[in-house]
Amino acid sequence: MRVLITGGAGYIGTELCIKLNKNPEVKEITVLDNLSQDNYNLFLHSQIEPGKVKFVKGELLDSRTLDKVLKNIDVVYHLASENSDNDKLHHLHEQVNNWGTAELIYAIEESNVKQLVYVSCTSVYGYSDHEFDVFTIPEPSTSLGSSKLRGEQHAERIMPKVNTQIIRLGNVFGHGVSMKMKNTINRLLFDSHFVGRISIHGSGNQKRPFISLDKTSTILANLLGRKLDSGVYNLVEHNKSIMDLVEIMQSQNPDMEMIFTNQHLELPQQMVKTDDRIMKLYDGKKMSFEDELNALKNHFETSSI
Repeated sequence: MRVLITGGAGYIGTELCIKLNKNPEVKEITVLDNLSQDNYNLFLHSQIEPGKVKFVKGELLDSRTLDKVLKNIDVVYHLASENSDNDKLHHLHEQVNNWGTAELIYAIEESNVKQLVYVSCTSVYGYSDHEFDVFTIPEPSTSLGSSKLRGEQHAERIMPKVNTQIIRLGNVFGHGVSMKMKNTINRLLFDSHFVGRISIHGSGNQKRPFISLDKTSTILANLLGRKLDSGVYNLVEHNKSIMDLVEIMQSQNPDMEMIFTNQHLELPQQMVKTDDRIMKLYDGKKMSFEDELNALKNHFETSSI
């Protein structure tokens, strides 16, 4: 089986690449990435044994490159995207998440690809005080959510031909080779441990859906081989508020300081129901949310300076 991972040098892509490289059913892995995040840890620190993995630097909008890398590919993991929640990046969201995905889907239609795993995000739902599930009609309220929803629509078009899973991913946290520090939990835990002070915007009562990097990469790797029917799946496990995180971090570091800005402000929230259909694919160690945060803290402690 031959696999293509777009965005394979990123936070999630690197971990997925490591796991797939250990799968004897996978004969070849092609990583397509433009390295726009200046993250080279896939090449430097992943300890991937040479042989299976090859790297192609390229853009989603480059149809010639897409046609070339898709030759003889059986499964595509589409992770490449612009994930910033800054609405000022509307043009970039549209260019990468919408039109870049469209180009990839066009190329897949002309190929022999048998399975597509498209990693979307829960931003497509928008915000509400009610819990979303896969039957909720998406109403994105950000340019990120809107562009990812358009990407989903492109992927839906090939479902009759290609086994396709659209994965609406929550906020991912946890230690990885290609660590991403802009993520809420990663950043807060880093600041708590190394700085001794965290900053909280608003009241901190707003909830968000979270899932660990280990569970995310493991489940994505276990999707290989058409384990699920074509459809939309939510990949989330915990709905937690910022203050829920603070409570755990205070138990880890009682001396931690907190700075609130606009503490009176109640920010919009999002809660997403766990989708048991896809969570059943996780075959790793069972850990509670607090245990997962403690595991991340322990990684920081081993890196103390």
